[in-house]
Order: sequence, then structure tokens, then C-alpha cells
Amino acid sequence: MTKTILRALAGETLPTPPIWMMRQAGRYLPEYKATRAEAGDFLSLCYNPELACEVTLQPIRRYGFDAAILFADILLLPQALGADLWFVTGEGPRLSTITTQDEFDRLGRGEMIHDTLNPIYETVRRLRSALPEETTLIGFAGAPWTVATYMIAGQGTKDQGPAHALKAENRALFEAIIDRLTESTVDYLDAQVKAGAEVVKIFDSWAGSLEGADFDRYALEPARIITAELKARHPGLPVIAFPRQAGEKYVGFHAASGADCVALDDSVTPEWAAEHVQPGGCVQGNLASSHMVTGGDALVAETRRVVEAFSKGPHIFNLGHGITPDANPENVQLMIDTVREKAHAAS
Repeated sequence: MTKTILRALAGETLPTPPIWMMRQAGRYLPEYKATRAEAGDFLSLCYNPELACEVTLQPIRRYGFDAAILFADILLLPQALGADLWFVTGEGPRLSTITTQDEFDRLGRGEMIHDTLNPIYETVRRLRSALPEETTLIGFAGAPWTVATYMIAGQGTKDQGPAHALKAENRALFEAIIDRLTESTVDYLDAQVKAGAEVVKIFDSWAGSLEGADFDRYALEPARIITAELKARHPGLPVIAFPRQAGEKYVGFHAASGADCVALDDSVTPEWAAEHVQPGGCVQGNLASSHMVTGGDALVAETRRVVEAFSKGPHIFNLGHGITPDANPENVQLMIDTVREKAHAAS
């Protein structure tokens, strides 16, 4: 029997939506914290296939999610291209900046990324053999725009201001960065699929800060190019796109990008998305991650609301963004139980 995630991605409406959760292997789990301590630091964990495989499997063992997503980070790709990458405890990632032509010219391309990223592919190979037969393995990468915002600023920013400024001041250089990332993302995801990933997801966490034609050129178009090239290399490969906070731009994103599924953040209601986005294909989402902290009756009610809203079309249940470190693991179990009980009761 085909895996439930793959059935939903193929357009099937299922009585019980399959479930996984963004950042499901992470700091809210005590077993993750123990493995992270064993690794020593975050990057060492990402590049250790044995430990990265272990933390990917932890939420599958605990909760029985329908999919596992590779444990890695979107900034491993710019590191593989030659950027310096390090993490500051309590503050997050830092990168050497790419804001001049000389800095851009020092970036690599093509085959060179695999020398750095081979441990990631080994993690994928290990996961494919270690996961239960019914569990889908998802590979991923950051979208070019989102990764570029970190490369240009050297860190995460609230408004992606440095990237917008470079886009305005030196459009040619900005577009060269986007194009290099688009090309490299194809190669990165291609290698993940060859290693065993069954689905890939493109995370465009900052897509919502692009407006009008800029959204089409720097969020939609790279997603279209990446999806088309991957599907040309791997016919039938399902692709999930996540243009977070796209708002009205979610409408028609399936057809315009070629993605099989569009993941939705929680700034749109499930009822609106069911009417305007789900007719284009499978949708994923979109419970607010804050419910994993607060739990209780509101979690149950909102989970049922999401399931009911999307019940007439293909749907993968997920959060509207990643689970946060302060989440209660018991609330995750309550969410899963609610999705599955509600769906069975309705069928």
C-alpha cells in the first residue's frame, strides 16, 4: 500500500490526513537535547550521520509521524559554496557576508558543494534503511531568496532589510546570488533524492517580505525552476513548496510553481485556504505552533477545525511553522490523537 503522505501528494483525499511536523526533531524533546550534547554543537550534529540519523528518528519512535524530515539546516548550502558559517549560542547562525562582486566571485558552484555535503547524503541513506516501511522520508533545502537574506546580512534579520537594500542598489549582483543558489539547490536536492529522499520540500521562510513582481521573480520563479529541473531528473518526484506568509500569493502557487503541495502558514485561515488554494492540489498545514505550548481545549478545537476545513481535498496535517523549543511534548501527542480520532469519527 502506498504511503499516506505520497497518496496525499498525488492528490488523494484521505479519511485521516497524514501528519508530520516542521522541526519535529528539535529542542522541545529531551532525547534531542541529550544527543545534541553528545555531538558538542549544532553543526557537528548536522554533519555526523549517525547522530543526525538518530535525532531524525526520535520523533518517529515517540509519535509515529507519517513522515520523517532529514535533520540538517538551510545554511549548510552556503557553507558548501564557500561561506563561513558558525552558530552563536542563544543568538543563532552567523555567516560571512556576500555583498560585493569580489565576495560573490569567491563562491564555488556545481560539484564542489558535494565535498562538504556528503555527510548529509550519508544521513539520508541511513534513514532510508532505518525508517519504518510506512514512513516517508522528506529531504529539504532553503529557497534561494531566504538563503540569500542570510548570506547578504550575515545573520537572520526581522525585515530582511540588507537583502532588499542590495536588490535595490545592485540588482545584477543580487540576481547573480539568487541564480547561483537556484542552480546549487537543484544539485543539492538531486543528491538527496539519489540518496533516498522520497519527497523534497523548499522552505521559503521569508517569502512574505517580497511584494508584487519581486515575489514572482525571486520566490515563485526559483521554486518553478528547481521543481521543473528536479522533476526532469526524477519523474514523479513530489515537491512541497512553502512560500511562508505569501497571503494572496498562495492562490495559484501550485500551477505556477509546479509544486505538488503548497504548505501554508497560520496567517491564513484553513477555511480561506480550502476555498482558494486547495483546489490547486494538496495543501499542508496549518495549525499555529503556539498551540504546542499552550495545549488544552483550544489545541483540540483548532486541530479539529483544520482537519474539517481541509477534509474535502488532499491534505497533510502540519503546523503553520516550526515547533518552538518551549513546546510541551505531551501537546504534540494530543494533537496527533485529535487528528486521528476526529478523522475516524467523521469517516
